[in-house]
This record gives sequence, structure tokens and C-alpha cells, in this order.
Amino acid sequence: MVDIAREVLGEAGYTVEYVNVSWARALQLTREGQLDAVVGAFTTDAPDFVFPDTPQGRSAIALFTHPDNRWVYDGLASLHNQKLLVINGYSYTDELDQYIEEHQANPERIWVIAGPSPLDRAIYLLDQHRTDIFAEDIYVMAWWEMNNNDTVPAPRQAGLVDEIDAFVAFSPVREDAKELAKLLTEGTRQLMDSGRVQQILDQYGLSLWTEMP
Repeated sequence: MVDIAREVLGEAGYTVEYVNVSWARALQLTREGQLDAVVGAFTTDAPDFVFPDTPQGRSAIALFTHPDNRWVYDGLASLHNQKLLVINGYSYTDELDQYIEEHQANPERIWVIAGPSPLDRAIYLLDQHRTDIFAEDIYVMAWWEMNNNDTVPAPRQAGLVDEIDAFVAFSPVREDAKELAKLLTEGTRQLMDSGRVQQILDQYGLSLWTEMP
């Protein structure tokens, strides 16, 4: 998504600088206008942000366990007696977000972690059996596994929760946010139509998530 934004906005004369901060902080800084946009947002993450009409990516949220754990996700009821690890500020689909909100006061059911590199920490905690389940995007996990040095075994996918569009979303206090969102909408469609998006995705071992709208 950063690559797509760089190409589209670069053509329009903008320079895209990517910075890595915790997700909750990224949302807050963007909401305040100290950052211009966030990458990988769902509409449920920040409904007050300005979103393009065309997504820059697709997210498939799944639940992961230690490779020795045979538990399988079969709806929210199957989460009973399981400790679910999530990242502060993340949205995981409407269904799972509601479950997290309902049980976040119970440390035996929900564990929220934060920081600029939460994925590595979450996988470590899973490996140490300090939590039962971790919610994450399957493409993110595939990328981690491809780049993992095998010091920690890859988590086991225990079931898909849902798929959802992901966007580069702009700060609601930026005066030209709608203009930038429109620019990114049109540019993303052009890159998809030309096959350039698939070339970008090939670098990450991914396939195109949707056809042209």
C-alpha cells in the first residue's frame, strides 16, 4: 500500500515518507493532523478519516495459535475459555471488535499489547504459551513467515474470521484530504488496470485482491 501511494501521489508531485509508530499513536497523530495519512486502515479503524473509494489492499483476518495447539475457530462462541491477544488500536472486523470490547476488562479473555513492533512480540508470547490465540492478517503472517529466521516456529492458522478492504486513509483535519483521496482512488484504479499493482504485489508474493470496480 505504501508502494501504491508513493507511485500515485509521486506522479502528482507529492513525496510520501513512511514512518513506523504504534497503530494507536498513528491514528491519534493523524487525527490531530501531525501525520497526513495512515496505511492499512479499515473504515472501522477511523470512520472520521477520509477514505479513497477504491481500496489499496485487502485484509483477511484470521486467528493463530501455537503450532502444537489444535484449537479451531468456529464463531465467537468458540473463543470461550481462550485468551485472545490483540494489538492496541487495531480493528479486526466488526464481529471481532465487538467481542473484544465486551471482554477487554477480563484479562483471562483479552490481552492488549502495544508498541512499534507488536507482531514480533505477539508471536513470541504465543510461542511461550502466554496466550492462546492471536488475531492477525494472513498476508502479514505470510510475509513474517517468509522473512523469519526460524528462531521461532510459525504460528498455526486456526480459522478465518472475515475479509475486509484496507486503505490509505487521510487526516480529517487536512483541508485537501478529499482531493488526495480522489487522487489515490483514480491512481489506484489506473495502476490496477495497467497491471502495475500486480507487479508491486509480486514483490511480496501476493495476488490481486479484487477486479476493477
